[in-house]
Amino acid sequence: MEIELSTGAEIPPSGKKELILRVVEAKQKDVGRGKVRVDIDLLNQIGVNPGEVIEIEGQRKTAAIAWPLSPEDALEEEDKFIIRMDGITRKNAGVSIGDKVIVRKASPKIATSVKLAPSNFSITVDPGFISYVKKKLKDYPLVEGDTVLIPVLGQAIPFTVVQVRPQGIVIVSDETSITISEKPAEQARYPRVTYEDIGGMKHIIQKIRELVELPLKHPELFKRLGIEPPKGILLYGPPGVGKTLLAKAVANETEAYFTSINGPEIMSKFYGESEQRLREIFEDAKKHAPAIIFIDEIDAIAPKRDEVIGEVERRVVAQLLTLMDGLESRGNVIVIAATNRPNAVDPALRRPGRFDREIEIPLPDKQGRLEILQIHTRNMPLSKDVDLEKLAEMTHGYTGADLSALVREAAMNALRRYLQVIDLNQDKIPPEILEKMEVNMDDFLKAFKEIVPSGLREIYVEVPEVHWSDIGGLEDVKEELREVVEYPLKYREAYENVGIEPPKGILLFGPPGTGKTMLAKAVATESGANFIAVRGPEILSKWVGESEKAIREIFRKARQAAPTVIFFDEIDAIAPMRGLTTDSGVTERIVNQLLAEMDGIEKLENVVIIAATNRPDILDPALLRPGRFDRLIYVPPPDKRARAEILKVHTRNVPLAEDITLDELAEKTEGYTGADLAALVREATLRAIREEMTECMKKADENCKRNDNECRDKIVKDCMKGKGVLVEKRHFDIALKKVRPSVTMDMIQFYQNWLEKARQQLPRANLKPSTFT
Repeated sequence: MEIELSTGAEIPPSGKKELILRVVEAKQKDVGRGKVRVDIDLLNQIGVNPGEVIEIEGQRKTAAIAWPLSPEDALEEEDKFIIRMDGITRKNAGVSIGDKVIVRKASPKIATSVKLAPSNFSITVDPGFISYVKKKLKDYPLVEGDTVLIPVLGQAIPFTVVQVRPQGIVIVSDETSITISEKPAEQARYPRVTYEDIGGMKHIIQKIRELVELPLKHPELFKRLGIEPPKGILLYGPPGVGKTLLAKAVANETEAYFTSINGPEIMSKFYGESEQRLREIFEDAKKHAPAIIFIDEIDAIAPKRDEVIGEVERRVVAQLLTLMDGLESRGNVIVIAATNRPNAVDPALRRPGRFDREIEIPLPDKQGRLEILQIHTRNMPLSKDVDLEKLAEMTHGYTGADLSALVREAAMNALRRYLQVIDLNQDKIPPEILEKMEVNMDDFLKAFKEIVPSGLREIYVEVPEVHWSDIGGLEDVKEELREVVEYPLKYREAYENVGIEPPKGILLFGPPGTGKTMLAKAVATESGANFIAVRGPEILSKWVGESEKAIREIFRKARQAAPTVIFFDEIDAIAPMRGLTTDSGVTERIVNQLLAEMDGIEKLENVVIIAATNRPDILDPALLRPGRFDRLIYVPPPDKRARAEILKVHTRNVPLAEDITLDELAEKTEGYTGADLAALVREATLRAIREEMTECMKKADENCKRNDNECRDKIVKDCMKGKGVLVEKRHFDIALKKVRPSVTMDMIQFYQNWLEKARQQLPRANLKPSTFT
């Protein structure tokens, strides 16, 4: 039967309309639902309406519900001859991505009986479960021998269709009798990991398929061209991005013989045994060719030979080199290795002929994170308020494993809510309670606070949520921080469209207590970026090179988990002017490392550095040039209006008497910083509490015996609860005498002098006059 692809469907001599279509992967929303997608014009050619059942013929026949391609699949005329189907349907049809299938209209019958069996393990079946399965399979087309997925408690369990009556394609209805075997089907083939189970790796999967599937399935193509197909692929990237998962999917989709080597397992204390095990694995793979050998954590068994002390590791590396590219042919065997430390692998393995291709698997971008969340929530009952796109936007720097943990934690939060209404003493939880269970957005937001990106775990600092509204005054400084940090991280496209790089670094300087650290916290909260707080003195180490290594590690992790804000508090402790210090040169080396990281050869993408200091005069001048700390922002002591705003923030929850006006109080607090005003409010409130407490103590003395502490405590508690504390003007008058302003005219003069000097020495673009007024 010949069918020209260019003309779509032809009517063969039998009179039956058919299409020959190329198989491509399904969209995430269709996975596990028995749907395939075909161009609407092609469906019309074979007389199929959307929602009707079609028969798909590959190496075996199966059936699915046909739906038109999505609008985003707007394809050229010659590219329309595709059918989008998920891994389950591909297995049922016995085809892989890129294969051709015959598609025709089906005439399904109503099933009288269907017998199912679990594909890979025994289960316990009760009537409630059978009715649940029937409900899930209603209107689902089935063919004997197919595999179907049934979601059970957030997990998809594969079942094999052992028998259907009548024969052929059937549809499950209310009248269908369903029986489920408790024992697994014999030799049932079920897909373990398919390409649809991997999110955010579309281009990488495409590369892998070219390098692995083509040589294994059609080696004659390479023979005709007179070249050797690629023999080895090294996958590298941060832990948790899906390197091992990708190798499993490749093995499953190619249906090749798959064997894996876990580094430490092959190591032996006996001479020559480790090499013998490696030879046996390669021999076994050659016998069962086409085959894939997967070496996980290859840096454990093949480290750099000039850096290891043990003789065994050197011999294992030598044996691996020989097996991969020795005198003896390896046959149709491809080696895939994974590592998160590519530079620790012996360089001899990383040349063409051994690991021909090195593929980096980066952290997923926003679209990739959305796909991963869709995969992990595929069988989860989500409430309508769950916004996966918002979660994808929030989870910067998360790997696939982190997102999996986030979904799992959200489900646990939902479970904790339902445990209050579930009677755990029952043998079985009623199905109606299970049906009601849902995971809502609040569960995800709680989980988001718990799960830290794995790349930042060592250097992550929990920052309390501080919003712009929590900082009184400093409107100009806030606006400038928004322009420099928040907008470039949130709306990067605007900067790319005009072809400029947003500023990299900001130095906040000013008298102590003016709110520099608080501003950095607010930036981290409002921008939604990952936040790394570096406390200067913690970096210093007595070991030579360790301090510089700590700086390198901070910047490396910040790049990985971008967008990131790195905050150096008291930067003058680690980056003073070179040539002035009397230490062993450690601070000079730290300054050099900082300079190289901030504006060196390696690009700093989507990372903003904020530093705070009250001694800008002792900072190394090289740090203050454009390209490093692009903006120098003076955080001045608050003026009268700003002081009123700060007092409003700090007295938000304080019961004030009517005789207090914050504007009048702001008038009296000239020279007070934000920290001074916080201390003033605290002192006045404590004074009011002390007065009330004294009165309550007198009452207790009158009503209780001398040593009756229980009686005293009860009376004091009841008295304080009943009275309530009210802070009056006189309390603030006393507090004003105790809490003195910390900013003097000499201090302000010092910063003004430094600014004048800086304006003369630094390019004008780096200093905004409005910043210093």
